[in-house]
Amino acid sequence: MERLLAAMGDPALRVRLPGGDEVGAAPERALGTVWLRDRGAVLRALLDPELQFGELYTAGRLVVEGDLVSLLASALRSDADQGWLRRILPKRLLEGVSRHDRRAATQNARHHYDVSNEFYRLWLDERMLYTCAYFPRPDASLEEAQLAKMDHVCRKLALRPGERVVEAGSGWGSLAVHMARYYGVRVRAYNVSAEQVAWSREQAEKQGLADRIEFVLDDYRAARSPCDAFVSVGMLEHVGPQCYGELGRVIDRCLTSEGRGLVHTIGRARPQALNRWMVKRIFPSARPPSISEMMALFEPNGFAVLDLENLRLHYEQTALHWLRRFEGAWREIEALVGAERARAWHLYLAGTAASFRASTVQLYQVVFARTASAALPWTRAHLYTGEADGFVARRETGGAD
Repeated sequence: MERLLAAMGDPALRVRLPGGDEVGAAPERALGTVWLRDRGAVLRALLDPELQFGELYTAGRLVVEGDLVSLLASALRSDADQGWLRRILPKRLLEGVSRHDRRAATQNARHHYDVSNEFYRLWLDERMLYTCAYFPRPDASLEEAQLAKMDHVCRKLALRPGERVVEAGSGWGSLAVHMARYYGVRVRAYNVSAEQVAWSREQAEKQGLADRIEFVLDDYRAARSPCDAFVSVGMLEHVGPQCYGELGRVIDRCLTSEGRGLVHTIGRARPQALNRWMVKRIFPSARPPSISEMMALFEPNGFAVLDLENLRLHYEQTALHWLRRFEGAWREIEALVGAERARAWHLYLAGTAASFRASTVQLYQVVFARTASAALPWTRAHLYTGEADGFVARRETGGAD
């Protein structure tokens, strides 16, 4: 265990073994203690720490005492040796088979998003937004920051009343509703989660927007309608790099000559697979892209990147909000999904905050258009004018841009 910790760069944590012995950082430097409760847990952790840390935590055989997010961030910042398995087994066996055909994409999405709407309602914001928020002020609430994110996206796209928008991967429909209500556009949104589509249609009906938004229960590859703007927030992580060319062709056939597009995605600073436990338990076949991998969407289809923003620290803050709400609703969540699944999601949310804090993952927003397009403003001034209070006034007055 001491050699494993040394190979990880001596992170600021201690490990307690079943007999009570402890190894690792000095107590005054340690951010917390990882307690392995039985000898089998010790063996599994040593053989394959990347996968088994999460498995043992989920099973209750590994307990963390201290600040879980800070402890995970310390471990992630190190150049961790992921165990002897990574040195002797082929990469394809360690990362598994990644499938993204239509059937697999639907199964992958439903594994994650169809836990139940009630489950997500217990810890997301009131609009059920499950992507990185945008904090124009450090003290903004999660609700304010999610509203600001939607405005930030709409401003980047320079949406105008009467325009047509295609959205790929629409979640619980809040962005589509926001675009239609405050920017006067018509939206066709594609989603493979039946629970999310049902929720989205209900929200559109309640707000009198059903005639301006069509929520389509289908894969993004079904999109064919001409549009002035194409937007995808939080879907590209699930598409798979081998399908970027196909997604790029979908955008190409939909987007008009002066159309604009925005892709918002978790990403990597360099090509790298997602943590294997996360893929197994939370996001089947997910793979956040690097910028170089994302270019397969744009370059073959005659698109030029016009703007790139990294909102990594905003996602750390978003995940911390989710984590606090999740912990505050622990009893209801445990009763709803069971203790083991509750622990898995707790670790996932803490690990998400830690990953963005440690910069092992990024959050990219990429704006693009056809190479000859001059549809967007010359400067970014329109993105930030009145940013600190404009979105609050819009929410309170119900006014449209």
